[in-house]
Amino acid sequence: MSSCSSRALTILSTVFGACGLLLVGVAVSTDYWLLMEEGIVLQQNQSMEVKMALHSGLWRVCFVAGTENGRCVASEYFTEPEIEITTENTANILKMVRTATPFPMVSLLFVFTAFVISNIGHIRPQRTILAFVSGIFFILSGLSLVVGLVLYISSINDEVMNRPREPEQFFNYRYGWSFAFAASSFLLKEVCVCPREPCI
Repeated sequence: MSSCSSRALTILSTVFGACGLLLVGVAVSTDYWLLMEEGIVLQQNQSMEVKMALHSGLWRVCFVAGTENGRCVASEYFTEPEIEITTENTANILKMVRTATPFPMVSLLFVFTAFVISNIGHIRPQRTILAFVSGIFFILSGLSLVVGLVLYISSINDEVMNRPREPEQFFNYRYGWSFAFAASSFLLKEVCVCPREPCI
């Protein structure tokens, strides 16, 4: 491999690693993983009245409509938060997605470790073992994150499937940009594993 292409791989690996670290860091620390709203369908004019709307992350839930409007509460991992939620299914969704929280955190730790080791390997290119070790940490980080994302999605889908169908009520949910950042981070971290050789 030419020294030019090797240098390009090194630069790309560093850039992708930094972007992957940044994206998963932002995803873990923000509150837009999931957006939900629920309410009732008004039969007179077939319009919808929103009773509750919220956006949630791994650490807190923020309400944007309903009786709790404007309030943000921390996700309680061992006790139930004192908030008023319209239906039990919404409360169950918020409870179930907490099981996915450790995986993005472990992924963040692994990608930080991989990024540090990778940059040390770029500074000392004769230490080829560092590129190998950083690649392993990038892979572990990606695997941990994808397990967390799959667990997060499946927890929500299970609760939505169990939700009783009532014609006078509506329930909508969608994934937010924090979730998209986490998914993008997974792709970037897997690109970082490409082989690197020292430039001559």
